[in-house]
Amino acid sequence: MQFDRLNRREIVTLLGGGVVWPLAARAQQPSTPVIGFLNSGSSTDSLFAKNLSAFREGLNAIGYVEGQNVTMDLRWAEGQYDRLPVLAAELVRRNVTVISAGGPPAARAAKAATATIPIVFTVGDDPVKLGLVASYNRPGGNATGLNLIMNEIEGKRLGLLRDVLPPGTTIAVILNPNSPSFRTQLNDIQATARSVDQKIHILKAGSESEIDAAFAAVLQERAGGLLICSDPFLSVVRERFAAFAERHGIPAAGDGSYFAEAGGLIGYGLNVPSAYRQAGMYAGRILKGERPSDLPVFRLDRFEFVINLKIAKALGLTIPPGVLAMADGVIE
Repeated sequence: MQFDRLNRREIVTLLGGGVVWPLAARAQQPSTPVIGFLNSGSSTDSLFAKNLSAFREGLNAIGYVEGQNVTMDLRWAEGQYDRLPVLAAELVRRNVTVISAGGPPAARAAKAATATIPIVFTVGDDPVKLGLVASYNRPGGNATGLNLIMNEIEGKRLGLLRDVLPPGTTIAVILNPNSPSFRTQLNDIQATARSVDQKIHILKAGSESEIDAAFAAVLQERAGGLLICSDPFLSVVRERFAAFAERHGIPAAGDGSYFAEAGGLIGYGLNVPSAYRQAGMYAGRILKGERPSDLPVFRLDRFEFVINLKIAKALGLTIPPGVLAMADGVIE
């Protein structure tokens, strides 16, 4: 299945003209521009490798090819947010030309580390509230990028999982308490659960040991469904969640098609590689001389819903026709 193609309007939007940087603003940069790629995820994870590949594709669309006319310096936090300020400072010391920051913690770390090096962020939270830009249309300062519109996404994911479970089933919900999105996600989940009278059990996991504790709590509560909220750290260990759910016969829903591909029942989320491709295009435009302050924040709301019918069969679940009809893809 192919979920991350750019449509023509998006390409035209991102390839549009803009204001050129004065020559003085580009003084003392390396002869070959260097992009610092700062990310909350893992260098060895296939999901984040796909995001990086998409970013490179965006650069290529603007005329920049790594190893030919641009260099990349990759810095991965491996899901440990406290590493990001140090990694951001290393990129600033190297005097990279542009910083690509993936995820709110990385974006905030980059913004705190420099007020002069251009930053292209990819975030799911409101970049204005995060303090990254002054506004969507006129970012100001040294940062711009992509905003993945994730309003009420956890509630929608909860609703999809609820629709395939027997009435009265308790759903365990796992969130990362270290995520800047934690409070928003929690409020979304709780509001949705109240509106449909769904019993939920909230669990927190921001480390390997807390994941083990969460698994024990899921079994202790006899939860009949499992929901994994969007978060880079939780995405890195998605196969652990999928394997646990399958082993104990628990239908599970998680973020994006890659959760279903990892063995979960339901994957629902934004098309993240598409956002990274567009971030690469923005980085390329800045390398050509445009100011981040003049590039409006690009908002992305392309969702994908995938059902793993192989897992449904193993769990003895019949997916309602109405739910199946809403799916963008199935895994058989």
